[in-house]
Amino acid sequence: MIKDYEIREELNDVADTIHRYNANPSTWLSWITYLLKRLDANSMDVDPSNQRRYEDMLSSLQDNIHNRRRTGGW
Repeated sequence: MIKDYEIREELNDVADTIHRYNANPSTWLSWITYLLKRLDANSMDVDPSNQRRYEDMLSSLQDNIHNRRRTGGW
């Protein structure tokens, strides 16, 4: 079973790789969108009822992004 810290390490590596590929944040949207598309597809493969949970996660993500823009912190 994969542990949280292992996923964090992987995501840190991915973030570093994307940054090395192109340091301009405006280009990162396509990679973030790609990741969300893959997560969406993977969630449906496991359990079609996950669609509602995925939509809830997107809503929470939207709230987090709004708060980040408003407060400057995560």
